[in-house]
Amino acid sequence: MKSTWKLKVRMALTMIILFTIVYFLVILAGSYLGIGGPSFYLIISLCIVAAQYWFGPTLVKHSMNVRPLSESEAPNIHQMVEELAREAGVPKPQVELSEINVPNAFAYGRSKRSGHIAITRPILGLLDRNELKAVLGHEMGHIKHNDMIVTAIVSLVPMICYYIVLSFMFSRNNENNAGIIIGILGYVFYLIGQLLVLFISRTREYYADEASVEYGNRPADLVSALYKLSYGAARCDDETIKDVNTVRAFFVNDVDNATRDLNDFRQIDFDGDGSISEEELRELSQRNVDVSTSNKIMELFSTHPDSLKRVKRLSELEN
Repeated sequence: MKSTWKLKVRMALTMIILFTIVYFLVILAGSYLGIGGPSFYLIISLCIVAAQYWFGPTLVKHSMNVRPLSESEAPNIHQMVEELAREAGVPKPQVELSEINVPNAFAYGRSKRSGHIAITRPILGLLDRNELKAVLGHEMGHIKHNDMIVTAIVSLVPMICYYIVLSFMFSRNNENNAGIIIGILGYVFYLIGQLLVLFISRTREYYADEASVEYGNRPADLVSALYKLSYGAARCDDETIKDVNTVRAFFVNDVDNATRDLNDFRQIDFDGDGSISEEELRELSQRNVDVSTSNKIMELFSTHPDSLKRVKRLSELEN
């Protein structure tokens, strides 16, 4: 099993930096308002983290319209998840169905012992068995790495910073403009927090891709699945994509960038058959991938890695 210590260190450092930021801002705001002290705000911060840890999975479940998928309904999917869980060395996650009209899959839960893997209904008619198993392997990687709850917790920090901005930037009681200064600092930290959360989100996707291959799936099957999922999301109307925009970090690919990703995949679909074969992936591994400057900039604001960079890394895993 490939070591994931770098991922764990990055997640730990990101959490430390983000909660240092929010703790500093909350103390600053509290001092300005003349309420509480450092210990009080530490307790408040810990309570917020505990609440997100405990209620986070429930919020995901309701926001993604999830229900249990019984073994009698989908025996093949349960079998695949059981095989992958055995390969990953984790308890079998609960298998669920999400009534979202975008083809995709996602994992959530408090820990690897209480994991959930959900698929959306449209994915069932889009991917073949090997592609679906590769996607489920990717989600199993998230459960194995325990990165779902970290992402859910750190995502709170930019939100807190944003509420501080709204509370102080436009306050009518800005004595000596102190409230405006707090609001400006909050906005700066909000931007920094967003970039850090997106960075961690992109990093964990690379590790989940590699985990899927380690669990016995072919890189070409995962790449073909990403290709088809981009195609499926690109066909969805803007309103459907907008409805899932706030939870897109949980998905296998960034549905908000589906059209651009689809164009990237078509560049490496050398025979134009709508899927990526092992031969095409091996050919890509021998080539240099040139990511444009504009795509590099856009990647900074994306929940997922640039599709060409992601596929290039997967091509290097192809035997």
